[in-house]
Amino acid sequence: MNNFTKMTFHFHMNKHDIIETCHLMVKKMILTKQYRCIHSSSCRCTTGHLSELVLFLVFNHLNWNPKLIATLSCACKWFDDLAKRLLWKEFCRTRAPKMMLDLQSSGSHSVDGNWRALGKLLIYCSGCKKGGLFNNVQVPGHFVYRTRFSRTSGKSFLLPQCRTDVLYVSDPCEHLDQSEEGDLGFFRGIFKSFATTNVRRMLINKGAKLHPKEVCPYCKAKLWSMLQANMIPQSASCRLGSYEDCIEYFVCLNGHMLGICTLLPLSDSEDASEKE
Repeated sequence: MNNFTKMTFHFHMNKHDIIETCHLMVKKMILTKQYRCIHSSSCRCTTGHLSELVLFLVFNHLNWNPKLIATLSCACKWFDDLAKRLLWKEFCRTRAPKMMLDLQSSGSHSVDGNWRALGKLLIYCSGCKKGGLFNNVQVPGHFVYRTRFSRTSGKSFLLPQCRTDVLYVSDPCEHLDQSEEGDLGFFRGIFKSFATTNVRRMLINKGAKLHPKEVCPYCKAKLWSMLQANMIPQSASCRLGSYEDCIEYFVCLNGHMLGICTLLPLSDSEDASEKE
């Protein structure tokens, strides 16, 4: 065997080893492939699906576009299942990497609720419907291009005895000139490991009642009213730049938070921030 033949042989051998190594890495990262729709007998996907790896690479190239992920989820239940456990997870990691690392730092490979719910919370202001959570206020929900979530701001929404909990809260989404209500702000957030938080423990110890009808717009879980439980600190209105008696928020069983406030005029809100 001449030197050229030996070099060619080693090249092909190394290439094969590399492919095998990548294949093993993918198998560890991606769940077992499913080529047919195992959820619905009426599904039209009779010729088989693309592999999960192919879809992973395609959406990685598309930078985990949330509209396209949602569109794919509507194709059939197999795609919906794939989106729930993989695509939305990667979307969240790309959109808010530091926040996701913190939420999973306790060792969990998932988050409270599910990845799709968290993805929606990152980019969707739920608004409210008339007669819903916030009485007669009616503001349609809408997608937002980008929202900043802050762990530091989250401390302002917790009573002193709950300050060791981790809560990420968004900046208020402003809706101006809402008739008698004035300028409204909608905000949302998520607790880390909500099942072990002092907030949840306090709500249970207080015997706080879950809302009889309304559910979380992100995960459909039942909601506690922090206002009824008397667990809204004064620091929350200061952080939001809102009237102290015009703030209300709810927390669901999965730790998603959504709330509303009436915003102070700009000059007044600046004064409130200085007092904080």
